[in-house]
Amino acid sequence: MTPLGPATLHLCIDMQRLFSTEGPWPTPWMERVLPVVAEIAERAPDRTVFTRFIPPYRPEDMPGTWRGYYERWREATRERLDPCLLELMPPLQRLVPPATVLDKPVYSAFAGHKLRDLVSERGVDTLLITGSETDMCVLATVLGAVDLGLRVVIVTDGVCSSSDEGHDSLLTLYSKRYRHQIQTIESESVFAQWPA
Repeated sequence: MTPLGPATLHLCIDMQRLFSTEGPWPTPWMERVLPVVAEIAERAPDRTVFTRFIPPYRPEDMPGTWRGYYERWREATRERLDPCLLELMPPLQRLVPPATVLDKPVYSAFAGHKLRDLVSERGVDTLLITGSETDMCVLATVLGAVDLGLRVVIVTDGVCSSSDEGHDSLLTLYSKRYRHQIQTIESESVFAQWPA
């Protein structure tokens, strides 16, 4: 594996209470991968960006199919949602700052310009990806990073999904179909390169 150099950014996708067992979109594995994600972030908080998925206030605030999506998931709109559920999981909250938080209204962290600007300003060439969900927001963000020509390294025991089938299928897709642009590694390889 190519080493994780100084131009590597740890991008942690949507590790929020919204997707924990207390939220409307529970990802049961989140508690299992949280210690891995937290340890990676603790080793390099100044090189960590956390994203947060922020639903609209009402379904009518979103365009096209998003409107129907939030009509189905009205309890997840900010009109009804406990705002505390939008926060990062507690072990991650304490790392901000120096870690950075970027909010997003859709699956991809590359929607809009904030993450692209940050990557450019910091001279990032590699994204070390953790977070939730492997087959939703992680997928959209990973493909956005590939489109920008960034090296993508996914921590296999640092991502989770509410769908076992989706998670397993996407890890296979990442490591086989996209193997020239995406690497998959386990956290032990990260810890070996980013000592505590």
